[in-house]
Amino acid sequence: MIRMITCDGEGVRMEVYLPLSVDRHMRGGQSVIGYYTLDLTDVNKGKPLEPVRVTLSTDQKTVTVDQYLRGLPPTRIPVTGGTVDFDQRFAKHAKCRPFQSQDPNFGN
Repeated sequence: MIRMITCDGEGVRMEVYLPLSVDRHMRGGQSVIGYYTLDLTDVNKGKPLEPVRVTLSTDQKTVTVDQYLRGLPPTRIPVTGGTVDFDQRFAKHAKCRPFQSQDPNFGN
């Protein structure tokens, strides 16, 4: 697994990991199962890891993270990064960095 998205909120950090096999090869419209972490260490709640469905839009401008086990609405993150809400309890107004597979220098 490789970390592809990192986001910071108020006292929390979110990360999305994808299998190494899709690192540089994710195509627009493709969905893969990855893992999402919500690091709540600062509030003494730990760092759970859960499977998520990650989809790169067909125009390759948005990454959608679907926390399907929780039943939360999917989170759309601009490939270039931006501010998003993962959930209303801990992860509102999270500032996300760019989706790293889109960086031609990523991994070099």
